[in-house]
Amino acid sequence: MELTAKPREHGFDEARLERIRKWAGGYVDCGKLPCAMTVIARHGDIVFTDLQGYADTEVGEAITFDHRFRIFSMTKPITAAAAMGLVEEGRLRLDDPVSRYIPAFADTRVLAHRDADIDDTVAMTSPMTIHQLLNHTSGLTYGFFDPESPLAERYQSLDLDMNPNGTPLDEWANDLASVPLAFQPGERWNYGVSTDLLGRIIEIIEERPLSDVLQERFFDPLGMMRTGFAVSRADASTLASLYKVTSKGGMSLMDPGATSGFIAPVTRHHGGGGLVSVAEDYLKFTEMLRRGGELNGVRILSPHSVRLMTSNNLGGDLESMGQPKFGESNFRGIGFGLGMAVVLDPARAHLMTSPGEYFWGGAASTVFWVDPLQDMVVLFLTQLYPSSTYPLREELRALVSQAIVE
Repeated sequence: MELTAKPREHGFDEARLERIRKWAGGYVDCGKLPCAMTVIARHGDIVFTDLQGYADTEVGEAITFDHRFRIFSMTKPITAAAAMGLVEEGRLRLDDPVSRYIPAFADTRVLAHRDADIDDTVAMTSPMTIHQLLNHTSGLTYGFFDPESPLAERYQSLDLDMNPNGTPLDEWANDLASVPLAFQPGERWNYGVSTDLLGRIIEIIEERPLSDVLQERFFDPLGMMRTGFAVSRADASTLASLYKVTSKGGMSLMDPGATSGFIAPVTRHHGGGGLVSVAEDYLKFTEMLRRGGELNGVRILSPHSVRLMTSNNLGGDLESMGQPKFGESNFRGIGFGLGMAVVLDPARAHLMTSPGEYFWGGAASTVFWVDPLQDMVVLFLTQLYPSSTYPLREELRALVSQAIVE
């Protein structure tokens, strides 16, 4: 990936930008990250790139911009954007009940209280809606959040968490409907499989697999030709290996690229976390958002849809919705839109960024953000699980912000 403008032409101090390389190299050189890829674009031009480390540390294979990354939850904004496309066409309404598309959810129960037994449930006081799937107030969760709880045990026993080789989405969704919700829909914010369920609803409306929908609506028109739910066996060598942190702060191999579960065929298309992509492709998606739904003359979404997605869709910040912290990040002064978070108050959030910045990350420590005030996109890719291991996102924000001098 080549620079398309000099940093100083777009208000960056080049010496200060070099601090990013030193920062990323520090993580890679001491064995805390397998690789670190940073891309900064401003006013539509790429002004900084940095690439360090390995796609496979065992064999010493250097990382390149052609390597594919598991972007996990950075899939969510793409699925949310696909849903908004259906809203624009009048085929989906944000206030539609989920049960309109998947009748089994009409009978889904709710845990009587946070510490209730799995069979201690009550009826929903109001139906779960599409809007609640988009902003994670649906009552759904992830089983791996609290592996000792009865709810988590049910998620795990039914294989409801991320598994590209699990049952197809139609079977998965019906299994999910049989599990109690963690709380009443709309009551609070909780991260979970909401966007995966939204992906199944998109399939039902479109009458085809989610992979085909995303290919037609995003990947083909934006030229995201190396993004998808699976990597072909012919391209298996381009998938970077995934590592997990060890108890001593090092890394161990978690999912080798060559034999990964993301190598085709994949049987379950997780709209909440199943995509594999390259930096160039994901930058095109974020640039489309920055430009209000259009890129290179191709209109994907209306500016109204992008504004709604990137505005706070909660009654307050995430702390007021019961989520003061998530992973390594403080959620005071942070709201949530449709598929991604929004910075409401940088001072309250203790972040060096602009109000109105929207962002999200993935479980392998990846992140993107778009800063409309600075007219800037930042993308960071690596492959270390979990994302809460190091404060990479907060540190990178500070490093990028301190380099902007105009």
